[in-house]
Amino acid sequence: MNYLAPTSTDHLLTEAEKENLYLKLIEQLNKDFNFANEPIDVPLSTSPNELKIQLHEKVYRLIQYKFAEYLNLLYIIDVSETEVKKLDGSDIAELAEQVAFLILKREWQKVWFRNKL
Repeated sequence: MNYLAPTSTDHLLTEAEKENLYLKLIEQLNKDFNFANEPIDVPLSTSPNELKIQLHEKVYRLIQYKFAEYLNLLYIIDVSETEVKKLDGSDIAELAEQVAFLILKREWQKVWFRNKL
């Protein structure tokens, strides 16, 4: 099986559902956010759209009010520093959305590989 990197948040979440790994993705997010001492506490009953909104809001608040914790979270999740540096930080809402996608992408990678290999 080949790992195909998702091209958008919606594509990623659809793929996670299709592979029956959506709940594992939520568990991975909760685990890593807790590990970074920034709990997000997403219930397993959360819809993909709600997850997208919740994650975006959490990242936005971290960038806005807790920047050191935000950087620590990216480090713990192991989001590519190169990819983050490529983003345009002029609009914080837009940046938060893009970073939320990078977080999801990295978490999806972990979940996918753990369940496929």
